[in-house]
Amino acid sequence: MAGRKMTAGCPDTAAACGAAGMPAGERAAPLLSGQEVSAFRSELWAFYREHGRQLPWRHTDDPYRVLLSELMLQQTQVARVLPKFEAWLQRFPDLQSLAEAPLPDVLALWNGLGYNRRAIYLQKACREVLSRYGGIFPRTEAELRALPGIGPYTAGAVCAFAFNLPAVFVETNIRAVFIQRFFSDASEKVDDREILPLVEQTLDTGNPREWYYALMDYGAELKRTVTNPTRRSRQYTRQSRFEGSFRQARGAILRQLTRQPSARLAEIAAAEGIELARIEAAARKLVQEGIIQAEGSRFCIRQD
Repeated sequence: MAGRKMTAGCPDTAAACGAAGMPAGERAAPLLSGQEVSAFRSELWAFYREHGRQLPWRHTDDPYRVLLSELMLQQTQVARVLPKFEAWLQRFPDLQSLAEAPLPDVLALWNGLGYNRRAIYLQKACREVLSRYGGIFPRTEAELRALPGIGPYTAGAVCAFAFNLPAVFVETNIRAVFIQRFFSDASEKVDDREILPLVEQTLDTGNPREWYYALMDYGAELKRTVTNPTRRSRQYTRQSRFEGSFRQARGAILRQLTRQPSARLAEIAAAEGIELARIEAAARKLVQEGIIQAEGSRFCIRQD
């Protein structure tokens, strides 16, 4: 099953409460009656009691561990995240151990999950929590969104899962639930701005943490049993093919540079079986982003 699906753009652009108003002509979300809300909640709670998933990040309210799981799950299958989550916590059990770690060690452990910038953002966020907040994670969405790599969805998720606060947000599985339930007859693509008011109306504010678990599990089940409802979302995008992609070249460079102190690009291309021109283009971008640096004809991971 896929993990958290983010739309293209900044590190986290899934919708959250506070999205801009809908354009003229766009559907308004229906106003649900108390009976409709009650029926919807009852159905989801019943499903969750019977089929709720037992996942290690659901057994903690530590915001560091919650944030770790959320970043790992972006664009990554749950089955791939499970062993990495446990291995990560053995090496970096808290935000201070991660904040103080050398970047090559961080990237080496992240290897296999892809989208390595997530690991860099996580480390930068932990360093900022240490320097600005004395190691205590902030509890508001605005403060969380000010941390590196944290956008609307992730901030809302940390509020809900770590602090049990009634944040309003949507991601791919939640999106599936609301499109299937409330927009089954829609002739046009459904925008997240139409879904968010329904998320807010139906939110069980007495237990937001488990309510969102129930929504996500129900949505995951929908996508296994019916045609994926999120294909009718305006935010729906297909993940690009990995083989032959720029992402593959980036990952190859970082994988090689976590295995050895430095390397020439031609050596990386030969070791990974990727054409040199693509490796060179990816290296230029990694240098621009401050992730690697050139030392003569060799490259290495940049040390802060």
